[in-house]
Amino acid sequence: MNVNGTEILSCFMVLFAVIDIFGSIPVILDIKRKTGNIQPYTTTSVSLLLMLIFLFVGEKFLSFFGVDVYSFAVAGSFILFFIAMEMILGIKLFKQKEGSEKAASIVPLAFPIIAGAGTFSTLISLRAEYEPINIAIAIVLNMPVIFLVLKLTNRIERLLGVGGIAILEKVFGIILLAIALKLFTKNVQFLFP
Repeated sequence: MNVNGTEILSCFMVLFAVIDIFGSIPVILDIKRKTGNIQPYTTTSVSLLLMLIFLFVGEKFLSFFGVDVYSFAVAGSFILFFIAMEMILGIKLFKQKEGSEKAASIVPLAFPIIAGAGTFSTLISLRAEYEPINIAIAIVLNMPVIFLVLKLTNRIERLLGVGGIAILEKVFGIILLAIALKLFTKNVQFLFP
């Protein structure tokens, strides 16, 4: 178990870009309008729990289906690529079903918007490259950001404005695209020995 600040920072930035909580502000506002209430603490806690569970048992789950980490990392790089394209081009590739109004803080907000397929793919992909303890610390460090954004969504929207949110989306989209390409090139070589 080797705690490494550089790995933690790298994992934090990758997860921050994938979770894209600032890019989700319009979705969060829409859910608030539909349900009238979002519980930031519940959403953050459930997101944290889901990510940590998947980080530590996701690989065992995959091996049950006969999939190795490198294959999943390559598949995850494709998902990250398409998420990045959504952010950069402003298009919608992934469709999400709306959850029940009573549980909006959990479904669809905690899962799948915050801790969804892209996040899970990223966690498995990161495991191929970094120590699990550093990824876990990065997950925990992302939670206060998520909590604050959920708590202050209306203020953040007023502060950044539509243009500011759009710029954030584009910048993190480009970073995520570069990360997707790196994950692909580092892991694809293990599929063709």
